Amino acid sequence: MSSTHSSNHLNKVTLGGLIVTLGIIYGDIGTSPLYVMKAIVGKQAIDPDVVLGAISCIFWTLTIQTTFKYVILTLRADNKGEGGIFSLYTLVKKLKKRWLIVPAILGGSALLADGIITPPISVSSAIEGLRTYNPELNTIPIVIGILFALFFIQRFGTKLVGKFFGPLMLLWFGMLGTLGVIHLMGNIAVLKALNPYYAFHLLKIHHEGFYVLGYVFLCTTGAEALYSDLGHCGIKNIRISWIFVKSMLVLNYFGQGAYLISNTGSTLVELSGNANNPGNPFYLVMPDWFLPFGIAIATMAAVIASQALISGSFTLISEAMRLNLWPKVRIKYPTELKGQLYIPSINWLLFIGCVFIVVHFEESGNMEAAYGLAIVMCMIMTTILLGFFMVLKRYNPIFIVLVIALYLTIEISFFLANIEKFPHGGYVSVFIAGLLAFIMIVWFTAKKIRKDYTEFVKIDKFKNVISELSNDLSIPKYATHLVYMTNASHGDEVESKIIYSILQKRPKRADIYWLIHVNVVDEPYEMEYRVREIVKDDIIRVDFYLGFRVAPRINLLFKKVVQDMVKNGEVDITSRYESLNRNNVLGDFKFVLIEKFMSYDNDFPWYQRIILDIYFFLKKISLSEEQAFGLDSSSVKIEQYPIVIHPPEDISLTRIKDRK
Repeated sequence: MSSTHSSNHLNKVTLGGLIVTLGIIYGDIGTSPLYVMKAIVGKQAIDPDVVLGAISCIFWTLTIQTTFKYVILTLRADNKGEGGIFSLYTLVKKLKKRWLIVPAILGGSALLADGIITPPISVSSAIEGLRTYNPELNTIPIVIGILFALFFIQRFGTKLVGKFFGPLMLLWFGMLGTLGVIHLMGNIAVLKALNPYYAFHLLKIHHEGFYVLGYVFLCTTGAEALYSDLGHCGIKNIRISWIFVKSMLVLNYFGQGAYLISNTGSTLVELSGNANNPGNPFYLVMPDWFLPFGIAIATMAAVIASQALISGSFTLISEAMRLNLWPKVRIKYPTELKGQLYIPSINWLLFIGCVFIVVHFEESGNMEAAYGLAIVMCMIMTTILLGFFMVLKRYNPIFIVLVIALYLTIEISFFLANIEKFPHGGYVSVFIAGLLAFIMIVWFTAKKIRKDYTEFVKIDKFKNVISELSNDLSIPKYATHLVYMTNASHGDEVESKIIYSILQKRPKRADIYWLIHVNVVDEPYEMEYRVREIVKDDIIRVDFYLGFRVAPRINLLFKKVVQDMVKNGEVDITSRYESLNRNNVLGDFKFVLIEKFMSYDNDFPWYQRIILDIYFFLKKISLSEEQAFGLDSSSVKIEQYPIVIHPPEDISLTRIKDRK
């Protein structure tokens, strides 16, 4: 993607674009009114001080955390129009600080964990409105059914359904604002909660203040997803639409607050009129005649919120694969829509995770304890990376220190408040995020270990012998075109294992030897290549420069390169067999992929052995190399090559004479 195109994409604002933004960006944060006030009040009697303090905290959290940190500041950290914690990492890694991979891994893992918890809590909160009509209703099968349908349709893409997301979310936010205004009219005094004094009063004076902060945080959990979806809508569309979204959210929260204060001393169970049905302020503010419509609209909004997080998870895993942070898995492209992809294995793992959450916690009220702890970890990691981004862009040092200190204070406070939830369900989100982070760390570290012990040689030392081999008629021809994938980043180098494969494993005579190297660049959608002829008509190297959001479909990309070279008269791919050459038959292309395995002749640190053992296990259950590179399996030869690290030396072996 060119810089000009990216700039236009970021600055183009249309009414249609604003409506689409509502459907794509704000699903997660937009459905928070379904459960935030319910979580804050809990089973306690309604206390006006707690309610006023809570909605004051909500307003200032949406203002300081969501508006200033994400909508104004973090959206500036776009990578050619793309956002998200991995995009941010690709920007700051230019500073050459290796440890920055740690916050990137922890943040990405936490965001994926959020993608497992958000769909169950959003859909459950919406469906539980049906208990107004039937308090004994078991909502678990309904929630699982909706989630199954949602994950099932992912294979078809969201191009068609996506057209309806924007208008439905416009209806949703309009409903939020209208319900809020109706109850605000009955108690306009609740607007005094705009004064931050009430937030400080709750946190400093009231004994439940800090505990409440853990549930207040739920109002901003979608801010990280907002940044991740930057590339779908552009900065200006997000910023302008946020004015409307925030206004509607604030109106609804204040409307719920006004309703609760008017029922001071009561509990949500009493307000619901049924001991088995703890009321939800979100539904209690609705007129009876409107309740069926409200439940239906809320359910659609919850599905849209879930869809956004599922799509975001696919994108996140795709980026992680390109950055060597995740095992290779199959990616499908169900539509031509830019950025639209589908990862079957991740889709069904997410579904299993969601079902586990629903079955384990049963009700949205129980899920609230698991929600928030992982995403606040992600926000802390984003703050750390954002600080280095501002250093990279030469922001005023005083401004950088003040901003990072402010947000680390806020987010660490949220983290400490959420720690209260750990024994009540927060351990689930921490376990999920921890497991995902463990996989990323193992994969990244193993790749680094393998790279450290990979031997590279200068190709100039071997080009003469390879050229002679190409013309040695005493050796049967292996292929007309022999293609190797190389990890050598320097154009004059190649792995020793490739030389071993060509000259020693079994001498492989070919007319042209191709070396292909894929460079993952920091720009998300760059697609460029460079050709270097090492030995004329014998050895050619092709370097691809692909963005971290571009799938490495080498079969298609290499064909395009060869077509361009043939068109320019740089290479003749006609078969070199005389009979076939006379009839202009194209030569065959054979790919050789060399897979490493652990040699038994090794002596290296125990922790490296453990990491590599786990790595090779993950590799067995992940996508094969030929599938990952999009190669035709019929033209691929897989060879095994041992990893020998520090082989034992000075073996004491003595030769003896034959005994008579």
